[in-house]
Amino acid sequence: MEFDVVIVGAGPAGLSAAIRLAQLAGDNAQELTICVVEKGSEVGAHILSGAVLEPRALNELIPDWKERGAPLETPASEDRFLYLTEQKAVAMPNPPQMHNQGNYIISLGNLCRWLAEQAEAMGVEIFPGFAAAEVLYDEEGAVKGIATGDMGVGRDGEQTDNYEPGIELHARQTIFSEGCRGSLSKELMERFNLRQGVDPQTYGIGIKELWELDPEKVKPGSILHTIGWPLDSKTYGGSFLYHLSGNQVVVGFVVGLDYRNPHLSPFDEFQRFKTHPEIRPLFEGGRRISYGARALSEGGLQSIPKLTFPGGLLVGDSAGFLNVPKIKGTHTAMKSGMVAAEALFEQLTNDGPREIFAYPERLRQSWLWEELEKVRNIRPGFSKGLWFGLFNAALETYLLRGKAPWTLHHHADHEQLRKASEYPKIDYPKPDGKITFDRLSSVFISNTNHEENQPVHLQLKDQEVPIRVNLALYDAPEQRYCPAGVYEIVAEDGAGPQLQINAQNCVHCKTCDIKDPTQNINWTVPEGGGGPNYPNM
Repeated sequence: MEFDVVIVGAGPAGLSAAIRLAQLAGDNAQELTICVVEKGSEVGAHILSGAVLEPRALNELIPDWKERGAPLETPASEDRFLYLTEQKAVAMPNPPQMHNQGNYIISLGNLCRWLAEQAEAMGVEIFPGFAAAEVLYDEEGAVKGIATGDMGVGRDGEQTDNYEPGIELHARQTIFSEGCRGSLSKELMERFNLRQGVDPQTYGIGIKELWELDPEKVKPGSILHTIGWPLDSKTYGGSFLYHLSGNQVVVGFVVGLDYRNPHLSPFDEFQRFKTHPEIRPLFEGGRRISYGARALSEGGLQSIPKLTFPGGLLVGDSAGFLNVPKIKGTHTAMKSGMVAAEALFEQLTNDGPREIFAYPERLRQSWLWEELEKVRNIRPGFSKGLWFGLFNAALETYLLRGKAPWTLHHHADHEQLRKASEYPKIDYPKPDGKITFDRLSSVFISNTNHEENQPVHLQLKDQEVPIRVNLALYDAPEQRYCPAGVYEIVAEDGAGPQLQINAQNCVHCKTCDIKDPTQNINWTVPEGGGGPNYPNM
């Protein structure tokens, strides 16, 4: 199938790019064929974020979004910021980047569903349930599109009775908006050496639950962030707790994947957080509705790769535009997609070069670049611990105001893990099934489903490394950093310990691809339509 533009991923960046392209085509009386492919079973099925939305980019893209019924229904009303010890909560001044007046607490999945409706009304073709599995290249090595994955291939690699071959989607330009640690984006970075001269990307794992609570406990618009317990002072992370309408509250926990203790379990730290005396009363008597997890790109300005290559470009969290101190990335993802669309449209209509050099140039002139530049030193400051990080953040924010004559740098997350013998094991309490839960019951309410008779999409480069290296040196950390119970060490009769991969549990968070200490795990797309199905997340 031939298109002018193919967009991989129906997240906020990809959909904003599609809408802006359609707007420009309409304004200039141009015919432009635009296609969006989405690996989730529907648009929004794989979208996971806190989320508090700063509507700046949405205001620019669709100024009359209120009249069109955009799902921004809960204005932010109250901001609180706490430092937790094991038993106490200390109120702290809210950093200016985290002031949320004029923002909205939303379901990002629902916003993407609405954006998809706007795009389709403008003639954009959107194909959910189709996973982009392969980048296609022309004879000169430029990107010429993507191929979707075959359907109906058995675990043994043989075609089943339900076999359907993938489809090649050719395009004059391909936009990759796969979100954090996209499998095709990772390939492109290696093939075109896009990370040369920039810092390694650093990541966090975000875990989130949606709860229905007693109406008397819910204050729509209320926002709470915490740092401190249960994490130690050397581990970056914290919580978010947002009150929605409809007696619902979202609670989540983020742990920086540069943590060093191989015994640490981000999932269990999150469950433990909910038992704090300041937090637990809110959830008592409530009902957990949904669960999910997703990695997020935290590197900021110094980790943004080269964004263009012949035949395509990167937008959104594929590139890493999250503003970590603001704890927001939707508005920057949307803006990157809009800027990319403007640069791309100019090239398509003027028959310019295959590589859209104007895209990064336009970004550097935008408010997105200015915003990230001001906060570039805050996240790397926490690599030296919580207290230095807070001191550095205050210095950057209040005294230097983002104009420091230096730039702090990041290290690759997988290189930070230390040997298990250097750290004591962490004794996590058993879940009570009321406030705290286990992984499998959590995956169940994420509505995760994969066709079981398909090739395992979590691939090991070396089958011996999980036991010879990971188990021997790090006590098999994949059992703990995975929030879905995908990885288990099992003992088979007479064969010794083996790594069992429960791929059907995978919620597509990509943490294993990021944190594995030898980079032996390669996350690839499963059959299209598989994975989580997040409602209202």
